Amino acid sequence: MNTVRVHFLGASGTVTGSKFYLETPELNIMVDCGMFQGLKELRQFNWKPLSIDANKIDVVLLTHGHLDHTGYLPRLVNEGFSGKILGTMPTLEIAGIILRDSAKIHEEEAEKANKEGYSKHSPALPFYTLEEAKKAIGLFEAIDKDEWLSLSPHIRFRCKYNGHIIGATFLELDIFEKRFVFSGDVGRQEDLLLSPPDRPKWADYLFVESTYGNKNHPEEDVEALLIELAHKTVTERGNLIIPSFAVERLQSLMYHLWLLYKKNKIPNIPIFVDSPMGNNVLSVFEHFPHWHKLSMKEYYAMCEHVTIISSYKETWETIDDPRPKIVIAGSGMVTGGRVLTYLKQLIDAASTTVLIVGYQAEGTRGRRLLEGAHELKLFGKYYPVKAKIVHLESLSAHADQSELMQWLNGIKNIPEKVFLIHGEPTALDAFRSKIADEFNWHVHIPKLYEQIELIV
Repeated sequence: MNTVRVHFLGASGTVTGSKFYLETPELNIMVDCGMFQGLKELRQFNWKPLSIDANKIDVVLLTHGHLDHTGYLPRLVNEGFSGKILGTMPTLEIAGIILRDSAKIHEEEAEKANKEGYSKHSPALPFYTLEEAKKAIGLFEAIDKDEWLSLSPHIRFRCKYNGHIIGATFLELDIFEKRFVFSGDVGRQEDLLLSPPDRPKWADYLFVESTYGNKNHPEEDVEALLIELAHKTVTERGNLIIPSFAVERLQSLMYHLWLLYKKNKIPNIPIFVDSPMGNNVLSVFEHFPHWHKLSMKEYYAMCEHVTIISSYKETWETIDDPRPKIVIAGSGMVTGGRVLTYLKQLIDAASTTVLIVGYQAEGTRGRRLLEGAHELKLFGKYYPVKAKIVHLESLSAHADQSELMQWLNGIKNIPEKVFLIHGEPTALDAFRSKIADEFNWHVHIPKLYEQIELIV
């Protein structure tokens, strides 16, 4: 009899920091290796060394490129990991873009904090440097989706298309003839740019995300809301600022706005895209056309319709531009990036509208804005919030409860155990009840740093 010990090192009892470590008789495997985001007490976990020996990990398997699934990789390499990091080609390209971009932000923020003296740490240090990010990227090795890859005599795995963002997959990991399924982040059934996710057919041990395990996305008319906000911005000669995730949401917003202009439903209002990372991600859409639904003709027309900002100097020129305008800028949860500069200058104006799209984790500025914050801390100072805050939840890249249940419904057997991960406590508990009621499966909600032995 063989056993697998699973260490829940992240995304357990919370949404961020996805890290799952599997000790098996033949190999030690890490599934995803993300950073914690949001609440300060969660972010502090990033600075603590892992509770495992990084140099004992043989391989890292990535579900997709988002920071909360890849952002700890440079630290992992610093701690001694030297094996392969495997993912689909677009996932690795996205992860490389995100790691390099985030390293630059860490370095810039540490430099700014030291210069202006608002950090409690002396000196303030970057979480990792650009050189450290490049070292991790050097371990990347691309794999094809749908093809089984042997890792050892009794262990194999494959990646299956999962929607969510370009390159995203769920993982099927066969260990001594028992199937471990890691959902990663499950995408939407109906997405403007991506196809519906594949579904697993068999799972002995299932690890499934629960971001929206407690609710369904509202029936929103995205087109109508964007039309209304565009006309309001023109009428009030204001600014529509859209903090956006650089991967998928930014491209979806560009596509939505281009389609509306093409249909003469919104005026020719200037649209600025200010996200160095998002600009780089656009090239991934160009490199991997079979991973999305956008034709190259549409892609080029969409890109020509917007102004791509390439320098910080242009950011300030855009802020000073007196015309009414739409600005799409990173980051999606308002945790960093160029959007902070726009908000610092414009959030105290009643003619400004901030459109929040997608999931906002606890402790993020985006979440605080949705909860009605009257002021926002930016670069160590507080700024009054006089802008109108609007939420567009249905543009989320995450499956809602009914879509997650549909995804699970493809499984033909009764899993020996289901682990709910990547969710906040209320979502986890609601999803646990839903699965128990609908499927009568044995569901467990692991705690952070919990260890469980499974028989294979």
